[in-house]
This record gives sequence, structure tokens and C-alpha cells, in this order.
Amino acid sequence: MSLPSVAPIPVVVDSPHSGLEMPPEFGTTAPMAALKTTWDAFVDELWGDAVAFGATVVTATFPRAFVDANRREDDIDETLLAEPWPVALTPTDYTQRGMGLIRRNALPDVPMYARKLSVAEVQARIAQYYRPYRRALADAIRDVRATCGVVVHLNGHSMKSRGNAMNIDAGVLRPDVVVSDRHGTTADPALTEWAAAWFTERGLRTQINVPYQGGDLVRTFGAPAEGRHSIQIEFNRALYMDEAQFTRGPRFDELRTLCRDFVVALGRHAEALT
Repeated sequence: MSLPSVAPIPVVVDSPHSGLEMPPEFGTTAPMAALKTTWDAFVDELWGDAVAFGATVVTATFPRAFVDANRREDDIDETLLAEPWPVALTPTDYTQRGMGLIRRNALPDVPMYARKLSVAEVQARIAQYYRPYRRALADAIRDVRATCGVVVHLNGHSMKSRGNAMNIDAGVLRPDVVVSDRHGTTADPALTEWAAAWFTERGLRTQINVPYQGGDLVRTFGAPAEGRHSIQIEFNRALYMDEAQFTRGPRFDELRTLCRDFVVALGRHAEALT
């Protein structure tokens, strides 16, 4: 967690999928090129300047391909396990498509493992990586809400420029930005509309809740009636990086500046939500 270096504003940014430090116990057989497609490359850097303008920033260092902090804890694919899970599981559509708490595939037809995982090792991933990340984010949101009277949680992600066979929009070219609030349930819809309009006014093709409606983190922490607004923001990777080479593109600094300006504007806008 990175705390603000100036007076705090009512904004918490988190990036759960920008980590790429491979834990030694991972044991995946997927090639690195496939694993990198699951990585929200450089999203932590895009939003990293937010601390200099009063926001709190929480970022994961472990990869989502190892354990996904943006899934429910019981969103587990039983076919990956060497023995039964000790309690009932509730796998979602993400698990059915190979992208649950523990991924089945890195890419279509590219399996993550050539073995079954023990219950103990999955439980260790949850205890040592997943829960600490979620606790850190929960603490940040609680503290900023207590200090400022309201908090906007900005859940940052990136998306492939075109969906693949594991996505609900397979083969479809995506917009520049998707702003999501699980159809008005995790943030005041007026805030979501304001955020989308902000990006649209700066020349970016922006959609709301299509093709992404918002994941488990915004579902968990968004409670507009209690002064906690959670929105998910997805940037098209073609905006700022070379998707094939996994390198920063010529517009990286431009988008990073845009993220900084958005955080400043969001902080001012959020004050009116109290």
C-alpha cells in the first residue's frame, strides 16, 4: 500500500492484476508469453502518480494467474483439485470459462497445469496472498472513508484490444475505456456517468458496463448508501502498450498523465458526494 504524500483526498486506487512476481511454489507449465496475457501490464504505473495528489494506492505484486484477488474466495474450479474442497463451492461463469480464483487456462487451449493442485496449496495461496491483499484494500477504504466522510474506490485494469475465446465478447474490438459499476449497484450512477464523460471529453471511446460490468472487488466494497463508491476502469492495452511485445508504447506517458489528471478531478468531484 502507498499512502498519499500530501493531504488525503477521498480516492483509493487499486490494481489487483498488475503483479508479475512469480512465487516459487507456482508450478505452472504455461509459457511466460501466455501468462503475460493475463497480466494487467503497467496498470500500477499508470495510476502510481495518484499518491502525489492525495490518493491511497494498493497494488498486487503476485500475478492473477497464481491467485486472482478479484474473484470470490469460493469461486474455485473443482476439476483442478486433487481432492475435494472441504466446504461447498460456488463457481461462477468465470470459472466455467477457465478464469476463476485459480485459473484453469492461461489462453484458450493453453492449460495452466499438467497436474492436480492439492487443497493445501490452494489454501496457502488464499491465506498468504489473496486475503492480505483484500485486507489491505479494505483497510485503505475504511480509513479514507473515516477521514474524508466519503470514498471513491477506483479498481484499475487493462483489457486486450480484442476479446478471445475465453471472453464473453470473443473477436470483438473493444473501446478505449470501460467504466463499470455493476449496473448502478456499486457506485452512484451519476458518478459513473461523470467518469465516463470525463474520458469521452478527452477523445477516448468510452462505454459503461460493456463488456465488463465490474468484478468481485467493486461488488465487495461498493456501498453507495454508506458513502463507499466503487467503479472499475479498464483501459484498452492498445492505447498504451505493444500487446505482442508486452512493452510500453509511445502513448504510455500520455495515458499516465491522463490518469493523474483524472484522479485530481475525481477527488474534487467526490467531495460533492458527502
